[in-house]
Order: sequence, then C-alpha cells, then structure tokens
Amino acid sequence: MKLDRSEQIFAEARTLIPGGVNSPVRAYKSVGGTPVHVARGSGPLCWDVDGNEYVDLVLSYGPLILGHCDPRVVAAVEKTARTGFTFGAPTEGELVMARTLHERMPWVEMVRLVNSGTEATMSALRLARAFTGRDCIVKFNGNYHGHGDSFLVKAGSGALTHGAPDSPGVASALADLTLVAEYNDLASVERILAQRGREVACIIVEPVAGNVGLILPAPGFLAGLRKLCDAHGALLIFDEVMTGFRVARGGYTELCGVRPDLITLGKVIGGGLPIGAYGGRRDVMARISPSGDVYQAGTLSGNPLAVAAGLATLRATDEPGFYAELEAKSARIADGIAKAAAKHGVPCHVGRQGSMLCPYFSKEPVLTLDVAMASDRALWTRWFHAMKDRGVLLPPSPFEAWFVSIAHDDAAIERVARAADAAFAAVT
Repeated sequence: MKLDRSEQIFAEARTLIPGGVNSPVRAYKSVGGTPVHVARGSGPLCWDVDGNEYVDLVLSYGPLILGHCDPRVVAAVEKTARTGFTFGAPTEGELVMARTLHERMPWVEMVRLVNSGTEATMSALRLARAFTGRDCIVKFNGNYHGHGDSFLVKAGSGALTHGAPDSPGVASALADLTLVAEYNDLASVERILAQRGREVACIIVEPVAGNVGLILPAPGFLAGLRKLCDAHGALLIFDEVMTGFRVARGGYTELCGVRPDLITLGKVIGGGLPIGAYGGRRDVMARISPSGDVYQAGTLSGNPLAVAAGLATLRATDEPGFYAELEAKSARIADGIAKAAAKHGVPCHVGRQGSMLCPYFSKEPVLTLDVAMASDRALWTRWFHAMKDRGVLLPPSPFEAWFVSIAHDDAAIERVARAADAAFAAVT
C-alpha cells in the first residue's frame, strides 16, 4: 500500500501547520509512519488521496453513526445551505434541537448549544463553579474533557498518547484547583472529598471512559459518585460527548439509571458538523446569560448547517430497531477481533459499549488506566500498521475508541475479521 501523495501533503503541511495536523492524534506519533490523508468517504468506507480503500472504524471519532455521506444528512445540509449558512440570530432549528434533546433525555430541562465538546465542558464547568460558589473540581485520571485548561491535568486522548498529560501553558494556580481521582475507584474520590469537599464545585466524569480506549464503569461506581455529590453539595457532570446517542437512544444515562445534574454532548448531535451542547437541571441552567449572570456566548452557536445535519441523524436513529441492529454489528466486529487474536495466541480483551469498542492486548480485563497502560502497546502498533496495509483504518493510538456505524454491512464486517486474522498472522 503506497502513500506517496499522503507523504507529499504531510511534508508540506509540517512547514505550515504545527506537526502537520490540526489535532494531535492525527499525526501518528504514537504509531509512526505517514498519516493517511483521506479524500472521500461513503457508507462504511473511505479512500485516501492515493486511491487506497479502507473500512473506516475511526468515523471522525464518533459523529458518523450513519456512516459517511448518508443521503438523509446530505439532503438536509444541502437544503439548509440554500437558505443561509449562519445568521447571528435565532432560528427555529435551534428550538427543534433543544426539544429533541429534552425528549430523549427528559431530565435535561434546559440546554444551550455551542460549537464543540470542549466548549460544552468548559461552559458546564464555569456554570458549576458559579452555582455552587466553589472553585475546585474533581476529574479522573485518563478521562478527557477537551483541551480546556482545567481539564489538561492527567488527561486522556491525545495528551495520554503523546506522554504529556499536563500541558505547558496551563497556569499552576488553575491546575491546583483540579483534583484527580482514579476512574472506577470510589475510595479515591472519598479521600479527596473528605479533605476538600467544601471546596469542590463538581465531579466530572466520562461515564464510559472512551479516551483511554474503552473502559466500562464498575458496578456501583457512577451511583456512588451521585451519592458522594449529594452528600457534599457538589454537582455531578456526565461528559457524554462521545456516548451521547451513540450507545443508546437516551445516551449512557438511559443505560446506567444515574442522573447527573449537568450533561455535555457533541459528535452525534451534529451528524459530522461542528457542534456541542450542555444542559441539565432548570435551576442550574437558568444561571446562564441572558437569563442569569454566568456569561457564555458564541457567534456560530446553533449553526443552521450543524443543527440540520444533527437533526437528520437523530431522526434516522429513531427508526425501529436501529440501536439493536447497531449493537449486533458492533458485537460481530468485536467478536471477530477476539477470535482472530485467540487463534494466533495473542491475549486480547475487547472493551465495548454499544458501537464503541477498543481491543487491548492484555491478559486481564481492562477496568483501570494502569491495566490499560500495561497492555502490549508495541504489538498493538505493529498490528495497527498490518491492519492499515490490509485496508482497515483504525484510530492511530491504542488508547482511542473505535466506532461502528449502521452502514457497516456484512461485507465490511467480514473484511475486518479477515484483515484481523491476516494481521495477527503477520505480526506474531
């Protein structure tokens, strides 16, 4: 598989764009080699600038639950584009989106649209601090909530992959207000709150940790966080930018039965266009300007094109049996990876929640960051390149979740299984 044109583009991009990319994980630093530069996509497939075809399990890291260029989404964007790209004024689509989110998550009594998941988490954090009158937050080692200063302390995603979890440029005084606990370890949270509970405005958590691969919450963990927040007067924030409407119609909150005070959303609700949202309890959200005193604004917030793409996507997921079919397709891909690994004697644990998954080359189930970090990352890197050479595009890091779309048909699923078998044979 040749990447001649990708190499040319990447070489010039490095002279004009930091690292040659506009988001760190795209640079392939953790796996080496030249990043695949994608030219187009259709359904479960994409093609690079050199003409190579791939089954895509990146899917823009989550938004494309319908696959690339779903005709319903394309039609919605085209129709909206003919009437205007942006106005700096309210549109009815924003209300329809808010109504749709409330219908799927009735406990989300009010919602504010923004432009990205990072904006959503930053805004929710500011709101939590204002509402409680406290400055400290609790986050979890390896959880990633975007690149806001308060979150780049023991972060996941690209920060974890590149070995720089504490980014330069984050003021030490601000970092001191971020208290870090261990995911799936309630005792670590209890210790923090016992010492500094009166200072803590909120606990923010990925209910399913999707930026260290895919780690499921231990039984009772999320319910325990709810109880601790109630006991100490802190707000509980679920970061469902990744899991929201991807793992279930009502997000992971539907599956776990735990209700946070605030939630952050993104990805799927934009259908592939930039968007974010945060929402929750009416008494908390009412503090947001202009109804309240907590300022947050955005020129392109509620952008008509993103709203149209997101609404078309959400309507498609409301088709009967959508999530059951997506679950079955995702399970087949996970099972194919696990069986191929077992055939070639590779210890492999596949973490999966709905259409998000990640295989760890580990002898034990991965429930903590430490176990994830102890997996065989060198073997994973070799296998990643072997999969790419066999036409399967994966996130270029052992600590990023994979994504499956409803467009992944039998042919695509079987291609992944065959590629996994051949890739394991090549690297073991």
